[in-house]
Amino acid sequence: MITLCMDTSHIYLVLALIRDDQVIARVQEECWKKQSEEIFPQLIGMMKKVQLEPEDIDQIVISEGPGSYTGVRIAMTVAKVISALRRLPLYTVGTLQLYAGREDCRVLLDARGKRAYTCRFRDGEALEEEQVLPLEEIRPLAENEKIVGDGHLIGREDVWPDIAENFLALKDAWKKAENVHLVVPDYLKPSEAYLLHK
Repeated sequence: MITLCMDTSHIYLVLALIRDDQVIARVQEECWKKQSEEIFPQLIGMMKKVQLEPEDIDQIVISEGPGSYTGVRIAMTVAKVISALRRLPLYTVGTLQLYAGREDCRVLLDARGKRAYTCRFRDGEALEEEQVLPLEEIRPLAENEKIVGDGHLIGREDVWPDIAENFLALKDAWKKAENVHLVVPDYLKPSEAYLLHK
């Protein structure tokens, strides 16, 4: 069973091939706003390295957001087209959950405008609702927590996981799309607190 994994929701282009329960090839390159240009050359190159053809792919899993409005749609569009044409199963996983993997951490991804997407996770499970919050509200929440993602936004170190391995680690959390055509990005709405600050 060959699974193609893709994430273009943030600053990275992430591609991975999983054979059964092992990551056999991966790409994780920072290419902000260039994922659409790089996705096909990188995908072709990755598959050539492990001597696989497009017909060898049995299923696809992608991140569904939140993240960059355009970014989330890049991998999602590619996945939906391949899945529909070849009648392959398509699965999704939340972007914040994907970045957390199985860590006990708070994920922080830049949402622009001095805001971030954030959620606290433990062993692949969200401990709170995923939110878009102003950075000044996140700082006290994150004070004693491990941060994964854009730590610099709150004066901490950036920490980026091996996203390919996280796809595999969260295999039991993949959500199967019953209708490929109805898969849409998950864009979090700003919290009421943020709207009051505007």
